[in-house]
Amino acid sequence: MDSLITAASRALTAGDPLGALNRVALRDDAPALALRGIAMAQLGDFERAKALLRRAVRTFGPKEAVARARCVVAEAEIALVSRDLTWAAKALDTARATLEAHGDRVNAAHARYLEARHLLLIGRLEEAERILAGLDPTPLPPAMRTAHELVAAGIAMRRLQTQAAHAALARAESVAHRAGIPALEAEVDSASHVLNTPAARLIGQGEERLLRLEEVEALLASEALVVDACRHVVRDAHTVVSLSRRPVLFTLARLLGETWPECVPRDRLIAQAFRTTFADDSHRVRLRVEVGRLRTALSPLADVRATKHGFELVPHSAGEVVVLARPIEEKHAAVLALLADGEPWSSSALALALGTSQRTVQRALDALAAEGKAQSFGHGRARRWMTPPMPGFTTTLLLPGPYPGS
Repeated sequence: MDSLITAASRALTAGDPLGALNRVALRDDAPALALRGIAMAQLGDFERAKALLRRAVRTFGPKEAVARARCVVAEAEIALVSRDLTWAAKALDTARATLEAHGDRVNAAHARYLEARHLLLIGRLEEAERILAGLDPTPLPPAMRTAHELVAAGIAMRRLQTQAAHAALARAESVAHRAGIPALEAEVDSASHVLNTPAARLIGQGEERLLRLEEVEALLASEALVVDACRHVVRDAHTVVSLSRRPVLFTLARLLGETWPECVPRDRLIAQAFRTTFADDSHRVRLRVEVGRLRTALSPLADVRATKHGFELVPHSAGEVVVLARPIEEKHAAVLALLADGEPWSSSALALALGTSQRTVQRALDALAAEGKAQSFGHGRARRWMTPPMPGFTTTLLLPGPYPGS
């Protein structure tokens, strides 16, 4: 490897893409194309970066399998950052196997971390955790150890294990400082900020206040009966009852939880649950039927009793009933939660992350665009969507992935 390629590679490792381009910008040999592609990716020009890396793969000779594999890993990282979640996982796995077979353990580990980050992004926490458990970050360079701790922190935050998340982020901050890469330190700071901003609202007994993630964790571990409007479940510290597929029942449960220990008038329950301002005998009959279904569903946790004027929620053992709601009520909150990371998303990537159809996501994006909450650029398959992060709030509770005990 000549001195310019070596110097450019060191500049990229240090997070200096302009320094790298100063050395190889006018060269079209395979190593220079690969380094130019990585530099353009660091500068945010992902389309140009992918084109350069693909040229590099074609230019490398048949005996340069390791170099081609490194380009595949770099292209996978670009796809992840640009939220193109449909990239070929099989190609990345083949590249990782090639790197391991040739003793390039650092880039092989990088491929593993990319796979774990991809799984974390779409809410497959168990698989991401298995990958992380199989990696020993000790012999890896500081930048790679930082990536390890960031993935560990992300998994812990999704599981509402805030103590583990704090510990992982503290390790990440220390290692990132040793790496001396400003962009890496900024990523750690951004992840740390999530733990210190409001994540949900607590509603109960006529009062409302914001909660941080660690306060949400403490609430779910307490003896309170929680009507969770983030995941559409009703739960205490030991039992979880999901109402995510029964929206009418959850609406009734939330109204009963917000008003506890008082009863909710029948007319209000009918208006909110059935979305009507007019109540006749048929609505009252339907309300009795739905309350009966809710009583059966919540039987492990509470009873729903009729009163003279309405219905009330009576927990079996919990000392209080509270509602855990999103920090900002929004019809398409899950889509906004993903867009809030500031990265450009395709509608297909959003659909994959949310586990829904692309058409459903597209309707949500169109509605958000009409309200000025999302914007797009590009056309056709290259169209991407993004929005600035919601100021002052973290969206962790809206992202894919189960709560503890779910």
